[in-house]
Amino acid sequence: MEYIEQIKRYKPINEQELKDKHLILECINKYDDILTRENSLCHMTSSGFIVNKNRDKVLMIHHNIYNSWGWTGGHADGDSDLLKVAIKEAKEETGIKNVRPITEEICSIEVLPVNSHIKSGVFIPAHLHLSLAYILEADEKEDLFIKEDENSGVKWIDIDKIEDNVREIHMISIYNKLIEKCKQI
Repeated sequence: MEYIEQIKRYKPINEQELKDKHLILECINKYDDILTRENSLCHMTSSGFIVNKNRDKVLMIHHNIYNSWGWTGGHADGDSDLLKVAIKEAKEETGIKNVRPITEEICSIEVLPVNSHIKSGVFIPAHLHLSLAYILEADEKEDLFIKEDENSGVKWIDIDKIEDNVREIHMISIYNKLIEKCKQI
């Protein structure tokens, strides 16, 4: 499958990415249901780090579960085209209609722990998101809307103010890595 080849091609930029890439490939080899939530231990997710044309702002949502501003994204739910998933989630979670990848290649790779929680009245046990992220671009003049079942806010944040808005401390290094990649593309 193309997503597996894309992961194999990805060149890690640090030890975290190197080890997480290895673990993701190990999970893909071990589990047949890695693209679905049927795998309650770990499954593939795809996120979009959405920047404006000037690349000085990032479109973020205030995530209900994490109570923090963050990137858009979601579960593969059986779809092996993870770039398509990232774009679909960006549109669904923010209301933007026109979004494009700056590059079609993976821009960040992580294994992210998810604590147990209740979603739509259902208990979700702790598990791992095998996360691929893509850098997307959108027009900051487009109308935005809140997807109330997932977020309580949508806004453009100055790229140098991300740390002031993000409560998930472990995500700041990921966002900073993506900011640096934006400058190189």
